[in-house]
Amino acid sequence: MERLQLAATDKTPSVLFDPAQGIIELTGCSIHENADRFFRPLIEMAERYALAPASQTTIRLSLSYFNSSSAKYVLDLLKILDEVHVAEQGKVRLDWLYEEDDLDMEEAGNDYRALLSMPVKLLRTS
Repeated sequence: MERLQLAATDKTPSVLFDPAQGIIELTGCSIHENADRFFRPLIEMAERYALAPASQTTIRLSLSYFNSSSAKYVLDLLKILDEVHVAEQGKVRLDWLYEEDDLDMEEAGNDYRALLSMPVKLLRTS
């Protein structure tokens, strides 16, 4: 699989999807007008990745803000990778980074933790 790297915009996060290294990163703000158009290629890539994942996958999400449609697609993406963990096809971990004073993003990380089987590590940044 090819590596995917997208630069952030005012409304979309930067993306790094490196299948060979087992690294998936989304960083920035996610307030798309058409979240499906942005996330559909990532979800399809995750589905292909799940067929032959790396032995260890680290997902790093460092979102300053995301809207409700983005939240749904983020969960869809995470559920695909959670299945890799549940099926023991590889170790998968989510690192959820949030600003020290951002209680909404901390709560969102806890919400995702409750919905997933993979380890979710909440990391407070300053």
